[in-house]
Amino acid sequence: MKSQSASVDEERKPTGKNTVWEHLRPHLWVKNRPDLKARVVISLVLLALAKVIIVTLPFFYKAAVDLLENSVSREAALLSTPFWMITAYGVSRIVGNAFQQLRDTVFTKVGQRALRLLALQTFTHIHNLSLRFHLERRTGGLSRVIDRGTKGVDFLLRMFLFNLLPTALEIILTGAIMFYVLGVFYGLITSAMVVAYVIFTYIVNEWRTGFRRQMNEKDNEAAQKAVDSLLNYETVKYFGNERNEAERFDKAMRGYESAWVKIYESLGWLNFGQGLIIAVGMTVAMWVAAGEVLGGQKTLGDFVLVNTLMIQIYQPLNFLGTVFREIKQSYIDMENMLVLLKEKKDVTDAADAKALAEPRGEIRFENVAFHYDPEREILSDLSFTVPAGKTVAIVGGSGAGKSTITRLLFRFYDPVQGRILIDGQDIKTVTQTSLRAAIGIVPQDTVLFNDSLEYNIRYGNLSANTEEVQEAARAARLHHFIEKLPQGYETQVGERGLKLSGGEKQRVAVARALLKNPPILIFDEATSALDTATEREIQRELDEIAEGRTALMIAHRLSTVVNADEIIVMGAGRILEQGSHAALIAKQGEYAKMWQAQLKEKDAENETEVS
Repeated sequence: MKSQSASVDEERKPTGKNTVWEHLRPHLWVKNRPDLKARVVISLVLLALAKVIIVTLPFFYKAAVDLLENSVSREAALLSTPFWMITAYGVSRIVGNAFQQLRDTVFTKVGQRALRLLALQTFTHIHNLSLRFHLERRTGGLSRVIDRGTKGVDFLLRMFLFNLLPTALEIILTGAIMFYVLGVFYGLITSAMVVAYVIFTYIVNEWRTGFRRQMNEKDNEAAQKAVDSLLNYETVKYFGNERNEAERFDKAMRGYESAWVKIYESLGWLNFGQGLIIAVGMTVAMWVAAGEVLGGQKTLGDFVLVNTLMIQIYQPLNFLGTVFREIKQSYIDMENMLVLLKEKKDVTDAADAKALAEPRGEIRFENVAFHYDPEREILSDLSFTVPAGKTVAIVGGSGAGKSTITRLLFRFYDPVQGRILIDGQDIKTVTQTSLRAAIGIVPQDTVLFNDSLEYNIRYGNLSANTEEVQEAARAARLHHFIEKLPQGYETQVGERGLKLSGGEKQRVAVARALLKNPPILIFDEATSALDTATEREIQRELDEIAEGRTALMIAHRLSTVVNADEIIVMGAGRILEQGSHAALIAKQGEYAKMWQAQLKEKDAENETEVS
């Protein structure tokens, strides 16, 4: 099924107001922060002053040349105006450079704050996106999009504010001076050179854009394959497929290499064309100036002035071409991040959503239907109630829709029809934060952070103190194990908790849920991946922590739910039977068949162990 939300992996340009400036502007010109606004204004003033000083430098140079040419002796020149002009030239350069450095210093706090807040906005936005988005994304590619995007914004901010705008200002001022001081002809030559340079640069960069997008696509692909392969390190080793993984990664990198080569080959043509345009413009201007000097219309200082002003235009113009090229590339790098920021959430709080009232824990599904794909229904007209303080188990084969119930209850998705209520409150009308605070879960596959045991347990309640963390570990039968470890609670669990056994990870999940202390607990096939002995131990712990709480148990192994107050048997998204274990066995229906089948499997396992 194609996602209703836009894919980050799709190469498409952001449209409308979804631009970098729209995201950066609130952080650069901050409401209620006059100190930051003052920094922006001061930076722009310093920028303008620096450029005004720079464009006046050639006039000191011209005056010095003319005065030196007319000086009668070396001794007289040393004490006369030429050397004062040279001194003024040097002082002006120092002052101009000081203004530029001061500008950067003043603006740094504003710029870095804006980048930090934009990165935070992106990170928060990703966490707020719906489960559907994250299930369809590859972590490696997504992280590369964010990395390139934030670096691109950083580069764009620095280049645009402190290079593109000042350079454009310098070119305009220098061109205006040539029109006014040297004459219309020089101004026309300069204008023609600038226009030709800009048009050529734009056309070639548009051509090169496709190569940059291709390179980013292959970069994403390589990152995805690298992350997938490293996360599944053990699987790769089990099947001896290191060569295959290397070939898959190298295939993506070859595409990246090819695109990168095309980028730099085209860069050579771009640089050559830009240099040709500038060289022709400067040569024509110098020809004309030399002729006028020989004809007596201009002085040698004027010739130097023409040369200096042309260089003054050439240097920023050449730099402008580089900046434009890099800005274009940075914008391409940011396209995916801008699309990501535009991504809409499937599940949002209602405008008038309130916090879930102090829950007792009653759960009610009323005629709930749900599907990921309209052609494949997952739940159909599902209705059941879990009374407050009771334990209800949901069993059934794979694909029956059991785990989907958990996702709907956490409101990772909304039902296509029907309602889900907690203590009579439709969960669509309450805030997601308060809803999820009222529900704890011990999942089938406990994924841990690559941090300490203490951090992973405390994740259930980040405000808990060390004593509360240890108490939760004791209740989960984990404390004794941790104390035996050399580093105790500071022991690192490894990526996804790979340094722990399945049973140890499940106990961490139990401790985390206990520390959260919610009125509603969900056990989503919490012991299905464990061996029989460990399953029995953890099942006893789960039964203990479920006492006095509303518990919803999603299970495949029926032996784990025999003590539930009620058992719901599901098949093809519908309720087939419901009742206590004894009542369902007596009924000799679907549940009884499943029970008998699992007893036979267990007997077969026991016989195998004995033999």
